[in-house]
Parts: sequence; C-alpha cells; structure tokens
Amino acid sequence: MSSLKILNGPKAGIAIDLSTDRVVMGRADDCTLVVEDDLTSGHHAEVARRNEDWWLRDLDSANGTLVDGKGVKESILGDGDVFVIGGTEIQFRAEGMPAADATPDATPDATPDATPDASPDASPDASPDKPAVEAPVEKPAAEPLQVNPPAEPARVKPAPQPPPPEASADDVALVERMSGITDNIRTEVAKVIVGQREVIDQVMMCMLAGGHSLLIGLPGLAKTLMISTIARVVDLEFKRIQFTPDLMPSDITGTEILETNRDTNEKEFRFLRGPIFCNLLLADEINRTPPKTQAALLEAMQEKRVTAGNVTYDLEPPFFVLATQNPIEQEGTYPLPEAQMDRFMFNIWVDYPSEEEEELIVSSTTAGKDAQPDRILTRADVMQLQDVVRKVPVSPHVVKYAIRLVRASRPDNESAPDFIKEFVSTGAGPRAGQYLILAAKARAVLDGRIHLACNDIRSAAIPVLRHRIYTNFAADSEGLSSMDLVNRLLDAVEEPSEKDYGVSTPA
Repeated sequence: MSSLKILNGPKAGIAIDLSTDRVVMGRADDCTLVVEDDLTSGHHAEVARRNEDWWLRDLDSANGTLVDGKGVKESILGDGDVFVIGGTEIQFRAEGMPAADATPDATPDATPDATPDASPDASPDASPDKPAVEAPVEKPAAEPLQVNPPAEPARVKPAPQPPPPEASADDVALVERMSGITDNIRTEVAKVIVGQREVIDQVMMCMLAGGHSLLIGLPGLAKTLMISTIARVVDLEFKRIQFTPDLMPSDITGTEILETNRDTNEKEFRFLRGPIFCNLLLADEINRTPPKTQAALLEAMQEKRVTAGNVTYDLEPPFFVLATQNPIEQEGTYPLPEAQMDRFMFNIWVDYPSEEEEELIVSSTTAGKDAQPDRILTRADVMQLQDVVRKVPVSPHVVKYAIRLVRASRPDNESAPDFIKEFVSTGAGPRAGQYLILAAKARAVLDGRIHLACNDIRSAAIPVLRHRIYTNFAADSEGLSSMDLVNRLLDAVEEPSEKDYGVSTPA
C-alpha cells in the first residue's frame, strides 16, 4: 500500500497509509493529515489517485506546494518523491516498488527466451494466452520509466505564477530585522506623538508600498507634527505646502525666472524648483485650493516627475505625498475629483485620542522641552524596503480574495451583495486590487514576514476602499458611510475555498 511519511517537524517519522483515494493535508482539523505548521494553510494540498497514478495537487494555498524546489499546481508522484507544504517535508512511497526493483534481476533470463521466440513463430498459436499474461507484466515495468528520467519535465507542472522574486541576502536580513525596527520606529515617534499607532502603521505601510495617503481629521490632532516626525525618524527630506485659494501650480512645481548670466552678460531663463522637490511632501488642507492647482500634483504622484515648460524633471526617490483634509468647514473648499482621489493609495482617518492619551498629551506638552526622536532608517533603507515589498510572493488564493472584495463593491456586479446594490452608486476600480496586494505585502514586511494571508488583505481594506466606494442617496438617508459598507463587505465576502477551484473527490 502506498504511504506518506513526514520527514521534519513535530510529527517527523509519522507515516499514513493511502487507504483511500484522496488525502487532504493542512492545518484544519477536518484534514486527513493534520500538519502543525504555521506556514501551512488550512487545506493546503491533496494526494489523490487517478487511474493507476497518485497525483499531488495544491489547493491554492497561501505559500504554495513545492516539488524538487519548484512550485507546482499538480504533479504525478513517483516512489521516493519529497514535496514541501508550508515548512513541512513529506515523502511519498509507492505501492509495490521494492518488488519492481527486484523484477529486472529476474526477467533477463526469462524475457529473452519468451519474447524473441514468441514474436515471429509462436504469436499466432499463443496469442489467446499471451496478451492476458503479458499486459500486467509490461505495465509495472513501464511505470518507473514514465515517472522517472524520461518524463521528469512533463510530470512537474508549475503553477501559473510570476517568476520567483530575486531577493538578495541583504533583503532577507533586512526583513528578518523589520519587526524590531518597526517597534523602534513606533517608540521614536511616540516621543512626540501620543497614541495614533494605527495611523502611524498605515502611513508606514503606504510609504513602503510606494503610495500616497490622504489624512482626514479635525484640527488640532497633530497631523502635520506626526508627518514631520515620521520624516525625521526615517531620514527623509520633508516640506510642507499650505494650500490656499490663491495658490498657483507654479507655487508647487517651481517657476522659470529671467536672469543675467554673470559670465556672458546674457539674459537666460533658470528654473527655480518648488517645494515638490523633496522626499515627503505634506499638502496641508489640499481641498482649499482650486482644481487647477490640485492637478499640479497628479503628474508627480503618478509619474514621479514634474514638467515645467518643455523640460521634464525627475523627482528624487523616494517620493510621497501626504495630503490632509478637514472634514468640517466645507465653505470655500474644492472637493477632490474622483480621478485624483483614486491616486491616493490610503484614506486614513485621524480620530480623537482616548482619555488617558489626552491627559498624557496635555501633561507632556505643557512642561519641559520637546523630545527629539532619533533616526531609525535611512533614505537608502526606505528605498531597499520598497524594492523588497515588490519581491514578496503572493499566492493566487490571496489575490483571488482581494479581487473578490473589489468586485463585490460594484453594484452592477452579479456577485455584489444586496446592500451594495442598494446603497452604492460607484464601486472600486482595478487600482484598488493593486493597492490591497501592495498594502498587504508592506504590512507583512513591517511585521518581519515574507508571506501573506487573507488577514493582511482585511487589515488594508478600510483605508484602501473607503474613498473608492461612493454612496447614493439611499445610503445617505440611512446614515451609512462608505466605511460602514466596507465593514459589511468584509463580513459578507468569504475567503476562497476548495469549491472555488473545482476541487472534488476523484471517482
């Protein structure tokens, strides 16, 4: 009887006989083979019989299934093959293989006498008897040849995924240290900013993902101080623009001036760079300036460059725009167009501090000198982390869940819940799915992890989807906000399961 044997971990040495046609492996209690490994999904992979062969099939797990170091979707198993699910190695032992190894020693004497004589002379007389005897003898002898050297490339079918990321040793070492580095960043920012840990984490996620954030909060909640403190901790050049109704685009991007060249005494134009040429730009109260000036940020946010006249200037990386809005005092303001709102990766809500935090704020800011935070990361570290975030692998299972959330937010989609069709006028676009994955990757890196789970997608859903879901009059009359609908969406949309991939018990 064929069997599976665990080679490492707490259950090393345990073997399970393949007495049924299907064995499901994973962390879930209903699995046939329960694997106690944090890197293994609930239902990670299955080994199933198809005709005379045993097949390994990945159930769209979070970290994939490996055979011979290659990610596979499906693969025929041969005797002695070792596959990896999560962090657990499992060996497949085929039924009757020891007997097959002995067969070649016994057959050389019998086969030469039977086969050559039977084919030219004896086949007409012996044909009623020989096919019934030879068919089962030839099939076991052919199976090792098909499974081993000749068919090796054919039996391993890589999953349709992007090529594996090429992370350097420095990248891996940096990720391994990131959990402690993230705690140090929070500690240094806390010297100046009391509380607001979730806001700080979301700003850092956005930075590492290479996106931009829109911070919304009431006056006096230290939004500007928070951003300038983060810039100091990660060693980024910080500049602030106070948006006003009379602000012009050239006040942001820069302007050309006419001056006299001292060497040639000729007049020439020289470009004076505006405040947008920095690493971290705070656009304070961005909705208080007309759309023409707001649009001056669009090229910089999307292309990371600025065009003045006929010349294009690249912005020095990394470049982030953190814009703030006041949710009250809407007279004389210019709401951001939907296209510009979609350029912001996160919409972060800055709320009031708790009672204990507010007492600490008052006590610490009315006595003594202000604390100065220390630098934790350099600009080069931030750029390296941005590169590492892009290299973090993501399974099709997590991608499917992110896209399912985004598509369920569209009222014209068949899979949208009834409350979306009733209360939403416009749902999220494809950029939301991209930002969900990037934000989940950044969150994993901040935690010192190199793998994602659907929980990382859920943690990024509110800041990513809040400003991409537009409510209608019915929702406004019910007092429902876009955040309320995102929370209901997270409850309504289920994670993908085996049925979504057509996984069924073989006949």
